[in-house]
Amino acid sequence: MSLVVIDGLSFALPLFIIAVGGIYSERSGVTNLALEGLLGFGAFTGGLFVVLTSGIFPQGSQTPICLSFLFAAIGGGAYSLIHATLCVKFRANQVMSGIAVNILAVALTGFFTYQVNAGVFGSPSDKFMIGVSPRVTAPGISDIPVLGAFFTNVYPFEIMILAIAAFCWYVLYRTRYGIRLRACGDNPQAVDAAGISVAKARFGAVAISGALSGVGGMCFAYSITANFSPAIYLGAGYLAIAALIFGNWKMIPALGACLIFGFARSAAYQVAKSLEISSNVSDLAMSLPYVLTLLLLAFFSKGNRAPRALGEIYDKGKR
Repeated sequence: MSLVVIDGLSFALPLFIIAVGGIYSERSGVTNLALEGLLGFGAFTGGLFVVLTSGIFPQGSQTPICLSFLFAAIGGGAYSLIHATLCVKFRANQVMSGIAVNILAVALTGFFTYQVNAGVFGSPSDKFMIGVSPRVTAPGISDIPVLGAFFTNVYPFEIMILAIAAFCWYVLYRTRYGIRLRACGDNPQAVDAAGISVAKARFGAVAISGALSGVGGMCFAYSITANFSPAIYLGAGYLAIAALIFGNWKMIPALGACLIFGFARSAAYQVAKSLEISSNVSDLAMSLPYVLTLLLLAFFSKGNRAPRALGEIYDKGKR
């Protein structure tokens, strides 16, 4: 049970911060299917920083790990501007733009990773080896049955994610900026009539989604894959989209959905490991979160209400 909780949290929380980014984008009115590409490009940027500065910092220093998350956020945010430009400035179809951004991210990061490894390190490879993040355990409370598992072998980035998510919740629901952003997704004409630029608000929201997705992608690179490689595109972006839809574009319910996906994934892995089943069956068991995604969206999202202007191209002359 403890291993299910520990591994489940390490998957669910990065998924959650990606979903928070998606909520920001979609509450502003921009459909964001590009989360998969954004998390991948962010992880690529963070991984690139780690390998290029590997000889600068002393052995065992945590500084490169901390800075890699910053660079992942910058990389994801910068890459998301492609989606924002296509959707907001050029009024492209938002679904098609998201798909194109995802495909482009896989191609670009794979190509650049190979070129950097070949040109800088002389060893052509599609991976940046960055290692695994250290874990921490809270003394005392970790000894409590079941509950203690939430404080055992915790990745530091899990604490960071909760702090960032709390700040994002406050900004979205308790500040003037958040009110304006949410209004852009429900009634952009009213926002425009108040003298606020809908385009700038949506650009900013998409950039935030890219930055948060980049952080989530870097978390997966430090935990699940222990490197940056094409394996980082494991469908987490699409799971995050499912979580925010199931959560009715609200953060707390989206967190619940992410926890369901995370615990389902870790439980399936532990069951497969304990039964010593073949790798083929084990891979099938790991698809449980995606099966749950289909079931949750099919049976529990009928009453959800998306932002009224979600996916609509804003026309300033429309009233």
